[in-house]
Amino acid sequence: MNKKKIIVLLVLVFAAGYSGKPLYAEDPPMVSPRKVSEQDCTRPLNDDGGNLLCHQVTEAERRARIAEEERQARARKEAQERAARERLERERAAQLAREEAARKARAAEEQRLAALAALKAQQERERQAKLQAELLARQRAEREAREAAERECRRLAQEQADGRALLVKFVDNYGKVEENKGIAGQITTFLGKAPKVKSCPPA
Repeated sequence: MNKKKIIVLLVLVFAAGYSGKPLYAEDPPMVSPRKVSEQDCTRPLNDDGGNLLCHQVTEAERRARIAEEERQARARKEAQERAARERLERERAAQLAREEAARKARAAEEQRLAALAALKAQQERERQAKLQAELLARQRAEREAREAAERECRRLAQEQADGRALLVKFVDNYGKVEENKGIAGQITTFLGKAPKVKSCPPA
């Protein structure tokens, strides 16, 4: 093919394209095994690899499509808001669970401290009661010992008084007897001395 024929062919091709007429008598048939992608040709096309079939969208279909898109947008927004609410509820529930666990831990610690304080108070009361009992027992023992000493002191004093009374009675009754005059004189000398009286505490 020479250059003139190529130029003539290009002129015919451009002329056909410029006139808006197809180069073929009719559109080529679609390849049947390929899927058909029916799209609104007034909008940007989505080339998904199938046969493109332009669909002239009516006003009613356009309004329905806009309404559907708005419905889907509202549904997505509601889903996002619902997910946000559910997330907040889960976080709030988790926070409440943590606060409840902390409250129970504080209550358990306070109960433990209260039980420990009660135990210490009981032990202190028992210790004080034991000290008081020991003090009372010691005081009772001291009092009993003091009373026993006082009784013994009075008993000895009474024996001393009774003995001097017997000696006086002996001198008075038997001192004039000749054989008793010697001992009677000694008894009288003894009785003339001041007795060694040990003072006893009052009863």
